[in-house]
Amino acid sequence: MGILGIIAHHGYAVTAIVLFLSSAGLPLPISIVLLGAGAASHNGVLNYAIVLPLAWASALAGDSVLYFGGKYTGWWLLSGLCSMSTNPEHCIFRSAEYFYRRGPRTLLFSKFIPGVGSMAAPLAGSLNMRYSRFLRMDAIGVFLYVAAYSLAGFLFSAFINDIVHWIQALGHAVTVFVLLLVVLYAAMIVINRIRNRKYRLIERVSAATLHERLQVTDPDKLYIIADVRSHGYYDPGGHRIKNSIRVEPSRLKEELIALREFMQPECEIYLYCSCIKDTTSVRIAHMLEQENCKTAVIEGGLKAWIKAGGPTEMVPASDIEHLPRFD
Repeated sequence: MGILGIIAHHGYAVTAIVLFLSSAGLPLPISIVLLGAGAASHNGVLNYAIVLPLAWASALAGDSVLYFGGKYTGWWLLSGLCSMSTNPEHCIFRSAEYFYRRGPRTLLFSKFIPGVGSMAAPLAGSLNMRYSRFLRMDAIGVFLYVAAYSLAGFLFSAFINDIVHWIQALGHAVTVFVLLLVVLYAAMIVINRIRNRKYRLIERVSAATLHERLQVTDPDKLYIIADVRSHGYYDPGGHRIKNSIRVEPSRLKEELIALREFMQPECEIYLYCSCIKDTTSVRIAHMLEQENCKTAVIEGGLKAWIKAGGPTEMVPASDIEHLPRFD
């Protein structure tokens, strides 16, 4: 039974579940489901007056999940959404730059743009857009998207039915093609996991251990503490580890040139961020080690350092990234 057949038998439930899960970040065929629901409505299997508001409310609920995820987890959620990208940092910044340029209006058409649709809601949350404002803008954008695809399915139901019959005629060939896509997707996940295994070799140090180590410093050895928190974490009044330096993850090559000015033959670099599992610090540490820099990651980042009683200081005004805030 194909996806349109499933929609015909369990139309309302399938439409609601797929729209919600897809909007919440899972890679599901949302456009195909909307087309199928529209076609089923034209054929009398479903009621379009129920399909449209149901799909709209489900997608809006999924977007709300990502909004609050972005609000309370920051760029950790965005890095997760971009985890399958060959360059997660670039994926985040490309989507963020698009959102920054157009502001809240991005929500009106983000669903129609591949890549931006799943990033707009968490970006709105991470930039502290009021939920009421997000809800108004996103509700319009989601309605336009849902209405466009479901109405297309309703109006061109005969054409969609022809496609389904053509696919059914191909039979095993389509099944093999779908299986190949599934295998390819699974292979990408495995490759991504294997690629991340290299990060397990990165040295880690507890904040308490480092704090004690710095109390008895060797005058012939230079210790550098580098703040690699992702773009957008700095706000006026923010703090960092005392005497740490800023290393911008998205401009690492340029930052490395400047960083070498501090380096000595006996030099250790300790990195910290505010990500879950120190993901940014670990990735930057690995890149620095490729440049023959001795590095270690401070487990728990800034929060662990403060808990260990380590000294902090205000983030200098020159290091603050002034991002738009839609509150």
